Amino acid sequence: MDALYPRLLVRDFPTAVDFYRPALAELYGVQPVKVIPEAQYANWDLDGQTGLVLFGRAMIANTIGTDGLPAETESQDASMLVLKVDAVDPAAEVLEKLGATVLAPPQDRPQWGPNLRTAHLRAPDGTLLELQSY
Repeated sequence: MDALYPRLLVRDFPTAVDFYRPALAELYGVQPVKVIPEAQYANWDLDGQTGLVLFGRAMIANTIGTDGLPAETESQDASMLVLKVDAVDPAAEVLEKLGATVLAPPQDRPQWGPNLRTAHLRAPDGTLLELQSY
C-alpha cells in the first residue's frame, strides 16, 4: 500500500515528463509505470511503492474549483522534491544535462547533518530539487 508519496503539480506536464523520465532512469533505473498525457498524469514506482507522481496543475485546479485563480504568483518556493542519491556530484551533472538549473552546487553541509552533501537545482518545470547523500 502506498502510504505517502510526492505528487508534483506541474505547470508544463510534457516538459516535466521529458525531464523526470530520463532523470529517474539514470538516477534510480526506473521507468514510468504509466504516462497519460490527456489526464496529465504520470507515475514511477520504486521498490513496489509509488515513488513520484506528476499531475498537471491546471487539471487539479479544475478538479477543486480554483481554475479561476491566477496560475502564477511571485513567491518563495513552497515545496521541494528531495532525491537521495549515492553521490551528489554526478547526479547533479546528470540533472543539469537534462535541463535543470543549478542553484547551489554540490557541497558538504555538516551544519545540517553529519556527512550530508547536497546540491539544489530547479527542474525545467520549475520544481525545486535537492539531491542529498549521507
